[in-house]
Amino acid sequence: MAETNTADEPFFRALLTPHRSLGRTGFAVLIGALLFGWLVTGAFFLSVGAWPIFGFLGLDVLAIYVAFRLNYRAARAREEVSLSRTALDIRKTAPSGRAEEHRFVPLWSRFAIARHAEIGITRMAVEAQNRSVEIGGFLNPDDRESFAKAFGSALATAKSG
Repeated sequence: MAETNTADEPFFRALLTPHRSLGRTGFAVLIGALLFGWLVTGAFFLSVGAWPIFGFLGLDVLAIYVAFRLNYRAARAREEVSLSRTALDIRKTAPSGRAEEHRFVPLWSRFAIARHAEIGITRMAVEAQNRSVEIGGFLNPDDRESFAKAFGSALATAKSG
């Protein structure tokens, strides 16, 4: 039976993802309502002879659809943070699927936070050895506060052990 080194076992893990308040069902309902409104309004304008308006209204619906699709694509971004006593690993995955990995030694790492008096945390980064990796840039202010508190405490624990 192999012995595992408990110092290498992560005791803090976080998966950071952008929040989207409108799910797939809500998106389908929204686009359906917009299409219905476009057809009803467009039919009225067609009946009075203002046919170009029908096409322009359709472009508006198309623009809204494309904007939401791009927004949902951006939501595929994620950051995985894993902390043990010997390693701090950050894996950042872009919406395209391209991933980059960063490894730090917790003892030499610093968790830097920039705050604004009215907004709260505006930037979080792990710094060490002339490197800086920003984390949680897409989080909302409440999630930034929550993550900063938990991660800051975990990093202090890793350094004290």
